Amino acid sequence: MGNGKIILVGLGPGSEQHMSVRARQAIAEADVIIGYATYIKLVQELVAGKQVIRKGMTEELDRCHEALAHARQGKIVALVSSGDSGVYGMAGPTYEVLLQSGWKPDDGIGVEVVPGSTALNSCAALVGAPLTHDFCSISLSDLLTPWPVIARRLEAAARGDFVVGLYNPKSGRRTGQIVEAQRILLQHRSPSTPVALIKSAYRSRQRIEHTTLAHMAECDIGMLTTVLIGNSHTFVREGLMVTPRGYANKYDALTGEAHDGERAGRSLSMGLTGWKACVRRYLRDDPQSTLQDAARHFEAPLVEMFAAVAEANGDDHAGANQAVAAQPGQLEEVFELIRTWGKLRAVVRSATSSVAELFITARDLQRKGDRLNFMNEHFHLHVPWNNEQQVWFTARNNMLHGVHFVNGRRQLEYSLLLTRNTPFDLALLQRHVRLTDHAPAPVESNESSTDE
Repeated sequence: MGNGKIILVGLGPGSEQHMSVRARQAIAEADVIIGYATYIKLVQELVAGKQVIRKGMTEELDRCHEALAHARQGKIVALVSSGDSGVYGMAGPTYEVLLQSGWKPDDGIGVEVVPGSTALNSCAALVGAPLTHDFCSISLSDLLTPWPVIARRLEAAARGDFVVGLYNPKSGRRTGQIVEAQRILLQHRSPSTPVALIKSAYRSRQRIEHTTLAHMAECDIGMLTTVLIGNSHTFVREGLMVTPRGYANKYDALTGEAHDGERAGRSLSMGLTGWKACVRRYLRDDPQSTLQDAARHFEAPLVEMFAAVAEANGDDHAGANQAVAAQPGQLEEVFELIRTWGKLRAVVRSATSSVAELFITARDLQRKGDRLNFMNEHFHLHVPWNNEQQVWFTARNNMLHGVHFVNGRRQLEYSLLLTRNTPFDLALLQRHVRLTDHAPAPVESNESSTDE
């Protein structure tokens, strides 16, 4: 290979004043400029006297091969992208082509990535501060990504309450994707969720529109539009879209003083090491609440409630609730124990959150390969067995409630609950299975720290 160089240049949003100094230098150094015609037009005053190769919208790989061919001739090539070349830009496909061609970083051809401001950043700056808390970006283009993959990502972002930036939301041929994205997001987000639509940010035809998730798909949206969708805390005031960072969770907005139970420079009381104590306090303060009630209140998996209760102690108990886990590899011992319990109520959960409750006896339980079968003259049900990763015993008011089976994704698959009163005797359980010692989470150190 020759001693050429490929410089992957992120041009930023499109206006010269928002282009980095290094991006300008890279274009000035280059012998050859390669890019989508629209992007080259953005820097046409900087490319005078250079060899310019314009490519179409769907010719990304052609641009990469062209850049490699010229670099092999010893030339410096600037391969330009709008925004940041590493975010839906040319950096990824260029490295793919280079590596597939046998290129290595210590070969004669150098590669440099010049970062730029991506559309998510530039559009956010125009509408306020919508990205101040956790956010993600998702492209709705299904030209290269299967729609089920895009749909799963939308679902995960919606459930996770991320601020969402949508790239490539709509084109002349792709008109249904934005409607389907709206439908998925509305399953987990309020119709009044703020949405900002920014078209051609920092360019001559810039256009900004504020709307809501309920009306998003009705707006004028095209390939040059970036869609910013707020989370459950995002608000619009005085024409500004703002997502709070979360300071109100810890400090009084007027005085700046930390709320009761909170400390500056320390994790929230609902942080990693403290939130399980909040679960125990919730159960302690409301004796009528069940573990299912707590899971709904904290919007957390039921298995997390088991873990919180298991860490209880005399000073920080969980009200009427108790929980303990069997050590890994104890399935056979657990099965033999269950067979002594007599009448049971089996609660089985499906992947779609459907729940079946069956009244059975221990003799209805049969092991067959990787399945546990519930079988009698009225029903025949198969559930997984060997893929269970955790087994939890729970009790209420010192009476054994039942046993719960959790899979490798920390999802509760089924429970076998006693229908008669049986004392919760840890020593008796220990005779059948080895139990896990769930000590409370360690207290944070007193080293000095500051909030972000």
